[in-house]
Amino acid sequence: MRAWVNGRILDDPEGPAVAVSDHGLTVGDGVFEAVKAVRGRPFALGRHLERLASSAAGLGLSAPNLDEVRRAVGEVLRGRSDPLNRIRITYTAGPAPLGSGRGDGRPTLIVVAAPLAEAAESTRVSTVPWPRNERGALAGLKTTSYGENVVMLAHAKARGATEAVMANIAGHLCEGTGSNVFYVVDGELRTPTLKSGCLAGVTRGLVLEWYGGREVDEPIDVVRQASEVFLASTTRDVQPVSAWDDVELPVPGPTTKAAQEAWHEREATMLEDLG
Repeated sequence: MRAWVNGRILDDPEGPAVAVSDHGLTVGDGVFEAVKAVRGRPFALGRHLERLASSAAGLGLSAPNLDEVRRAVGEVLRGRSDPLNRIRITYTAGPAPLGSGRGDGRPTLIVVAAPLAEAAESTRVSTVPWPRNERGALAGLKTTSYGENVVMLAHAKARGATEAVMANIAGHLCEGTGSNVFYVVDGELRTPTLKSGCLAGVTRGLVLEWYGGREVDEPIDVVRQASEVFLASTTRDVQPVSAWDDVELPVPGPTTKAAQEAWHEREATMLEDLG
């Protein structure tokens, strides 16, 4: 693992790095992005940085210096020969009083790169009993306030799944803890709209651009009508779902396979050279 914090590479990435009063640490007042790098070249970095800035604005943070973020990404990737790396970009409000109120200190920027394993060929998902609040102050933002996701994912893993999927307050299918959901009904590929409260996933957006699909909000029980389901995320790309709770599904189904092929044909066009 290689880590960059506020302008410098850490000699010991496991050692002390941020102030104990950092608002991202004490109350989760921060935003982040996870970016895949293929042999040292980050994938869709521009889109991830656009979303980082959008999430920061939505949380009320000052705008991150995206040129600095790019430089940091280049630094943590320098000399890495791993086939895949996961880059984690974290931007917080910085040091603050020990409460919900922010301070006036400098924001904290952390960029880390670590090897990323290839995603499994398929996965199982589990529905969780807790909804996503599509009307909440953080709806649609990629913040570091991930406590709910931690609980949901543990619930799913206890049931033999690698992802938890939730409905929103309205009872409509929303998203996974770290993925967007696509499903096929009557031969049509569908995915929840952004009004559902789901994150505007970079992979989600590219699947819609490169392959297509209809954005629609439907009750979460629509899965029982689905002939195929796949997850889309930075670390999964297009990953078939073999089972959703007690519903067994083909892997990959024809639509999922076609979406995977479209992804593989275009993926290289989104790899960036940082120099």
